[in-house]
Amino acid sequence: MGTFRDLLIWQKAMLVVTDIYAITNNFPKSEIYSLTSQLRRSAISIPSNIAEGYGRHGSKDYLKFLNIAIASLFEMQTQIEIAYNLKYIDQTQFNKLYEDSREIERMISAFSRKIKTTL
Repeated sequence: MGTFRDLLIWQKAMLVVTDIYAITNNFPKSEIYSLTSQLRRSAISIPSNIAEGYGRHGSKDYLKFLNIAIASLFEMQTQIEIAYNLKYIDQTQFNKLYEDSREIERMISAFSRKIKTTL
């Protein structure tokens, strides 16, 4: 494995960030400093923490950053549900974001378990 960019989990998280930015561009302007900002920050945190953990030397450090990434993912899942409840996104957008996030969740969990076996 060359860099964190080679990790499929990071690549998928980056795609979700791109989707979140595209979708939040259509949110009401009144949400720019609240839900839009919060949703973007939680989404950005996922691949950022995967990358930062990759750059740390040691499995325990990497697990810490993967835990932060999954916490940010759960935060994002909550926020997309709020956006759906407020009708800022439709059922199709919600389903895609939620399913993509669940896939990343499973990948982070599996990756964490794999790292734990090396401790």
